[in-house]
Amino acid sequence: MKRMVGLSIITAASVLALCFLILLLFWEKNLEAPGDGWAAEASRISSGAEAGVGSAGIAEADIGEDGIAEDESAASSGLPEEPERLEGNEEPGENEEPAEYDVVLMALGDNLLHEGIVNTGRRADGSYDYSFLFEGVADFLALADIKAINQETIFGGNHLGFPGYPRFNSPTQVGDAIAAAGFNVVLHATNHAADQGIEGIYHCAGYWEEHPEVLMAGISGKEERERIQLLEIKGITFAILNYTYSPNTSTLSSELMGHLNMLCAYNENTGVINFTALNPQVAADIKEAERMADVVVVFPHWGTEYRTEPSGYQRIFAEEMTQAGADLIIGTHPHVPQPVEWVVSENGNKALCYFSLGNYASLQKNPQCMLEGMAWVTFHVDGDGVSLSEEKTGVLPLVCHYKRGSMHLERIYLLEEYTEELAYRHGIQDYEGCWRLRLPELQRWSREIFGGWTFTREELEKGSGRTAAGREQAGDGGVRAM
Repeated sequence: MKRMVGLSIITAASVLALCFLILLLFWEKNLEAPGDGWAAEASRISSGAEAGVGSAGIAEADIGEDGIAEDESAASSGLPEEPERLEGNEEPGENEEPAEYDVVLMALGDNLLHEGIVNTGRRADGSYDYSFLFEGVADFLALADIKAINQETIFGGNHLGFPGYPRFNSPTQVGDAIAAAGFNVVLHATNHAADQGIEGIYHCAGYWEEHPEVLMAGISGKEERERIQLLEIKGITFAILNYTYSPNTSTLSSELMGHLNMLCAYNENTGVINFTALNPQVAADIKEAERMADVVVVFPHWGTEYRTEPSGYQRIFAEEMTQAGADLIIGTHPHVPQPVEWVVSENGNKALCYFSLGNYASLQKNPQCMLEGMAWVTFHVDGDGVSLSEEKTGVLPLVCHYKRGSMHLERIYLLEEYTEELAYRHGIQDYEGCWRLRLPELQRWSREIFGGWTFTREELEKGSGRTAAGREQAGDGGVRAM
């Protein structure tokens, strides 16, 4: 407030002087100090400690909806602050939308390193480089958040050499390439995990300790490790579980117990494996993982080789894992792809199951083994939690291509980018009794096996989701809560 004082010229007229004097006395009488309301406001501002002033000296009452301190000039001037404006009966921040975002998981099938693939990575100076293995999927590795690969063959130690079938051993330089490509999950519970015995498992587990950026699942070394492996991505916790039906034997040796995660039940005294029953430890792990994580992902190594339809036991095990609390199941081992289906258990739980992705890299001679799938799963996060976005979830069909003559792996191609000319030059026809690969057959197998779950490169890169026709064919319908 400003006081304005006027100067008057008193004339000789006494009447005017008297009037002026009366007015002046009246004006001065009303120039009192600020009233009680202002004094209370000044007291409130000065006693900020009671209102929650922190070390920065800003009271809680002075923080706006956007978390920024209101202009302090009002407080410093002693004037009352403008009252907060609310829309209707809404509380501050009630209209603010929570942040929404996606977390994408991609997974590849069996990295099955036959001797020809090992030789493909050998350089003239005797060193090994396997970066070529992932050139065909590099664009998608850059887009995904969780990147998993099933490492079919063990890194048992380079000093053992690199034999192929039936007892594989693979160079640790393959692991270097996996890590360098950006994978953050590697799966080792396979039927070839024990090809080099328990020492091979110890060596492999020890190798991955040198790559803490990669979560290794399925086996354990000499040191005991947590059964439930957790991976946190963008504030969401994923449990990663990996099991195999067998180490290529009908019994589990005592030295492997506790070092190879078993999918099938076995007798702890004799080691005899019951291939028709799910290991109770699997269900127990899933239940425990459900309490620890937002999303439970199970990678079983299971099924019948070279069959494009899941076996009865795959379906039974999938339902039992879903009943226990699995949200996503991604299978490997049959060396050929199998369908993607929703599994519903008796208790109403639902999980998406990729029964088999087929191989990733191999030199097998079955033409259907050259068709493979890359799983692409999108989890949507919003104020309601985590859900699986079906329209942005599916399979990208791939083709494994190796050369004639040298039997060296050339590249993994997208099926949509594969040509009849490439098929004509595929090395599979070098195997005795094998016909050459044909593109129309690959396309037909993809339609029959994957149905409407298939993506194109453009759909993945744009994040637009599968076509409406594809989603209708797959029988999905939107978003499934975890």
